[in-house]
Amino acid sequence: MDNNTDSSKNMAKDNMAKSNDKNRPYAVVLYGATSFVGKITAHYLTEFLSNAKDKSGANVTWAIAGRDEEKLNELQSKLASKVDIIIANSNDEASLDDMTKQSQVIISTVGPYLKYGEPLIKSCAANGTDYVDLTGEAIFIKDMMDKYQDIAKQSGARIVNSCGFDSIPSDLGVYFTQTHAEETFGETCDVIHMRVKAAKGGLSGGTIASMATIFEEVGEDKSRRKQVANPYLLNDDKDAPNVRQDNVSKPEYDSEHKRWLAPFVMASINTRIVHRTNQLLDYEYGRDFKYDEAMWMKDGVKGQLSSYAMSAGLFGFATAMMIKPSRELLSKHVLPKSGSGPSKEEQENGYFDIRLFGQTANKETIHTKVTGDKDPGYGSTSRMLAQAALCLAQDVSKDDVGGGFWTPASAMGDKLLTRLKAHSGLSFEVVDE
Repeated sequence: MDNNTDSSKNMAKDNMAKSNDKNRPYAVVLYGATSFVGKITAHYLTEFLSNAKDKSGANVTWAIAGRDEEKLNELQSKLASKVDIIIANSNDEASLDDMTKQSQVIISTVGPYLKYGEPLIKSCAANGTDYVDLTGEAIFIKDMMDKYQDIAKQSGARIVNSCGFDSIPSDLGVYFTQTHAEETFGETCDVIHMRVKAAKGGLSGGTIASMATIFEEVGEDKSRRKQVANPYLLNDDKDAPNVRQDNVSKPEYDSEHKRWLAPFVMASINTRIVHRTNQLLDYEYGRDFKYDEAMWMKDGVKGQLSSYAMSAGLFGFATAMMIKPSRELLSKHVLPKSGSGPSKEEQENGYFDIRLFGQTANKETIHTKVTGDKDPGYGSTSRMLAQAALCLAQDVSKDDVGGGFWTPASAMGDKLLTRLKAHSGLSFEVVDE
């Protein structure tokens, strides 16, 4: 074990008594506030907290943080109400510790997380500070769990990754479906298929940078490819399931619903989060639980062509991004630049509609849907991320959920569902079809 991990463990011991202390100056600190999604989140938090009249957000003190004071001052001047500023840099461990010791929960929007995420998680784990992010990088989460799980458990820090479109709609959608299956049939579903019926939104440069980093890792390291292919990558129990999971990696026809299927780019993170939730809920979904995700296309020739085009496009993009020259060419001349993304109008006009089809061992079926009324990657993600942080700070006691690496559903469950439905424009419903 390296000296940095040893020092973090010692710091965690020193901070055990402080991890339950709600007298820290800030309930929430938004780190990376001047990033594309950071700015959206800052404006949403300002508006939400200014108008909140109940315990969902009333009397919450928060701050924005990052490395560039000038940009932070500019953002502060555009917010509807003034918030404090904290200067912190991922290359400066002392500044991160100073920030994390002042907050109950840190929101991190600083990606790619494989490149920039570890120092902040290390600081939060050592200082007993809760943490949420929007990473879609499963191998990053695995790396951090391996390094800091024990430290976070010791200090009381709850680390909850993937609190945006990756992977709240999937994770909470499955949780919602299973809860209603249990209530209705007396048993949970042993298989759930998630299908993206519709989605409208854009990609930011930050998202592209994260994808490029993953493909770079996978392209250069064969062991990473094996990790990425493992559906139970984030299950860290000694007796993790080994059930073969379906994976829609090429065009398929769904005869039951009369639609063509295409691969869903976020399935590789969402499915891993869902399986970890199952573990953390003591396998309430069953040890033989199967889960897959795909995009719905139309029936007929048009749907078939769309499915093949989507599959070919994703395969071509992945292949190009794993090769350094083509990756650099695409990043420089084709893909969105860092700090750019969909316009405010595009965020407001975006939406998503996903459907979940569950079946129990006794062949009982349940259908649910999860919808969002904003661009999934940014308009909706900023709201999900902010509400997850507030949920940890205000609704979930450390006596009920202790330190360690959690998922949105396993850490916050019904309490986060309530917040999302009330304040983020998401809906969770049982439907006929």
